[in-house]
Amino acid sequence: MVTIYDLAKETGFSAPTVSKALNGTGHLSAKTRDKILEVARKMGYEPNLSARTLSTKKSHLIGVVYDDPKMKRGFDHPLFSVILNRFREQVERAFYDIIFLSHHSTMTYTAHAAYRTVDGVAIINPELEHYDDFKNMASQGMPCVSTNDIIPGVCTLISKNEEIGYKATEYLIENGHKRIGYLSGPWLEYSRAAVEREEGYMRCLKDHGIGIDKDLVEECKYWHMDSGYEGFSRLYKRAPDITAVFVCADLLAMGVYKYAEQKNLSIPQQISIVSVDDDRVSSYLKPSLSTFRQDGEGIADMAAEMLMNQIAGVPVPPIVRFDASLMKRNSVFNLNGKNEEFL
Repeated sequence: MVTIYDLAKETGFSAPTVSKALNGTGHLSAKTRDKILEVARKMGYEPNLSARTLSTKKSHLIGVVYDDPKMKRGFDHPLFSVILNRFREQVERAFYDIIFLSHHSTMTYTAHAAYRTVDGVAIINPELEHYDDFKNMASQGMPCVSTNDIIPGVCTLISKNEEIGYKATEYLIENGHKRIGYLSGPWLEYSRAAVEREEGYMRCLKDHGIGIDKDLVEECKYWHMDSGYEGFSRLYKRAPDITAVFVCADLLAMGVYKYAEQKNLSIPQQISIVSVDDDRVSSYLKPSLSTFRQDGEGIADMAAEMLMNQIAGVPVPPIVRFDASLMKRNSVFNLNGKNEEFL
């Protein structure tokens, strides 16, 4: 049976340092902790969970909040499913297990986290009506991270949404478009993605000397295809002269595709589209959808590290932003010149 003393000898670190790495305690660098955990895995170290719980007063359980009643994507969401799977892998490397936290009429998330004695909570895809509960949880000292929305007192890890909006709009401008619409997701206080992407869209238009026309902006009430269809219907009826639209999410963009098909609008010749998420079906749409791929794995890795740091008593930043990459496909028509793929 491999002991912490065997690991200490193999890694060159002291037994107390090895113990801190295995138990997620103490002020260790991520490099040191990762090295010790990697050696522990290779040597087949198996922790005595009962003894460890008694000695550290930790359950080695991480609570996960993952709700999806409005998007109705479950574990198939193009961003949050990646974050969840990668996050699970990372915390398991540190010998933690995850459990899903729930809420109902007699128990809040905070109460459930306390009942299950979790050491920390990852808020991956929450419902807005529970934000006061999450703020309360953090104020009581529970280590928390959020990978979707900005929650006061919670370390948040999200994409550079304003930059996404800017780059999407700039890509359309570079292809000769000037009448560019923005089809937004819900404008919400804590779920800032839609608002920040609009801010990037507006700033880019201004930087390129294109006037701001509020009639070219339309909010969708929900993050799903039907809402995208309805939202684009309102936008296009109000501004039928637009040649392109930046859509806040691929699910909404699929609604635009549906509307275009029903109204005999040609994509991209009559309406060009850039979106966000790189849903796994986006490359199979006809034409394939140009969209921004968010760094789900990077967000998950950092979320796990930030949560482990908090559990160990290490301070963490309030917010960390991540780049997204534009996947250029066939949904944007170049008004400046030749488009060989569409001839």
